[in-house]
Amino acid sequence: MSRTWAPWRRTTRLPVPADRGDVVARVEGARLRLGGTDVLRGVDLTVRAGEVRALIGPNGAGKSSLLGVLTGDLTPHEGTVTVDGAPVGSWSATELATRRAVLLQQVGIAFPFPAEDVVRMGRAPWAGTPFEEDDDAAVAAAFAATDTGHLAARSYPTLSGGERARVALARVLAQRAGTVLLDEPTAALDLGHQELVLRVARERAEAGAAVVVVLHDLGLAAAHADQVTVLDDGLVVADGPVLDVMRADLLTQVYRHPVEVLDHPGGGAPIVLPRR
Repeated sequence: MSRTWAPWRRTTRLPVPADRGDVVARVEGARLRLGGTDVLRGVDLTVRAGEVRALIGPNGAGKSSLLGVLTGDLTPHEGTVTVDGAPVGSWSATELATRRAVLLQQVGIAFPFPAEDVVRMGRAPWAGTPFEEDDDAAVAAAFAATDTGHLAARSYPTLSGGERARVALARVLAQRAGTVLLDEPTAALDLGHQELVLRVARERAEAGAAVVVVLHDLGLAAAHADQVTVLDDGLVVADGPVLDVMRADLLTQVYRHPVEVLDHPGGGAPIVLPRR
């Protein structure tokens, strides 16, 4: 019997969808030194499918460094990092890109690509696989989710900071990876679009993805995350459900400023405010 040859079967190990609650990535005992400074000092992190996990903490706490270790872009000098049960370094770049999508704080695209081309870059890992057939649908869905369809023909460098941030997020969504890693995705956005981005993150988790997001806005973390990891001086000082971690005493200590955590009058997520 003849069999159609498919190169992707030999060269790329495609991911298997995870069940809700499955561990999809893990960092254990990570120590990382950058520029002579210990930015992570024995950090553990477990990422599960179906959850939004917020990384919070003051400037210099190690949030972005931990995300970089999780993505495989930074290599700790001690500890282990696994993705889909295997060491992060054991996956090829393409295999890793089919498993996790990354949104950095700054997306450096200097060439005048149309926004649609930027979003389509998210589909590159699936070239030559059966999932390539989903390219058009994935791009359209990503534009719709981020409210950026009207920007498709615009040159990416001419967009405002907030528009570029949402188009970059659309690229990440179009990638359709099972794990989504976002580094301060709301930094350049107005209030409405901040809520849109975190709502999209919530929807991805409800669809079964694992989402890890670095946030400075404690109110957004309280409102949208399932689990919160608090870092301070390169250490994880708290980790758990929102109501267990978002405590006034802990946040006051970590941020070196009085913090209030108030019950929402409508019964929603706790309100986190600096005491003034």
